[in-house]
Amino acid sequence: MSVTAQDRLHHPSLPEGQLLYAVGDIHGRSDVLRQLLEAIAADAASATGVERRTLVFLGDYVDRGPDSKGVIDMLLKELPERFDANFLKGNHEALLLGFLYGATPLEHWLINGGEATMASYGVDVSGLADSRASEEDWRSAFRDALPAAHLAFFKRLELIFPAGDYLFVHAGLRPGVPLSAQREADLIWIREPFLDHTGSFGKIIVHGHTPAREPDTRSNRIGIDTGACFTGRLTALRLQGNSRRFLQT
Repeated sequence: MSVTAQDRLHHPSLPEGQLLYAVGDIHGRSDVLRQLLEAIAADAASATGVERRTLVFLGDYVDRGPDSKGVIDMLLKELPERFDANFLKGNHEALLLGFLYGATPLEHWLINGGEATMASYGVDVSGLADSRASEEDWRSAFRDALPAAHLAFFKRLELIFPAGDYLFVHAGLRPGVPLSAQREADLIWIREPFLDHTGSFGKIIVHGHTPAREPDTRSNRIGIDTGACFTGRLTALRLQGNSRRFLQT
């Protein structure tokens, strides 16, 4: 008897030999990121039957928390060894890039936590605010402070990552729209149309963006944003074969 795609999603799995950890929204909390990466490294060291180790970061590395720069440094230089790393784009990275290139107004980024990000890179945000500096002065100060490697990191972020019966994305998908026709704005910003949907997306969607006290596991999606910047609880979803569990700080 053949197994349909819908039957398979009742017992979703990864390809044999793959061990994958998906990490939720970090938001400038380099301290809890370090803790979680250490936990992932220890967990992976004890795993058996592993041929491929994969990390997927779901976006929102910056803003709100105190050390966005430290987060990006860690993602670039301090990941556990022997892992393939995949970095997705969140709406906060879109805001940062939009501000740099003139598409996002300064005030819009500031109210979403951009001041903390700029301060972590050494920008004198208090001085700029006190002097009522122009938006272009803010932009120039941040551009000068941002390392080239960090800008390159932000510019090469991906929107989705597929693995086995799972699809990883920052915010979610718009129901009823083929994957090839999904808009970036929905992939990094969507909430209710996606969160309220109870039908199949063809794969189990693993996402962040919408914080909850604990991981939100549904028949068609798994949300792993546990509000690290406010709670100190950063979550990773561990997948191997048809098993899944969570690691948390």
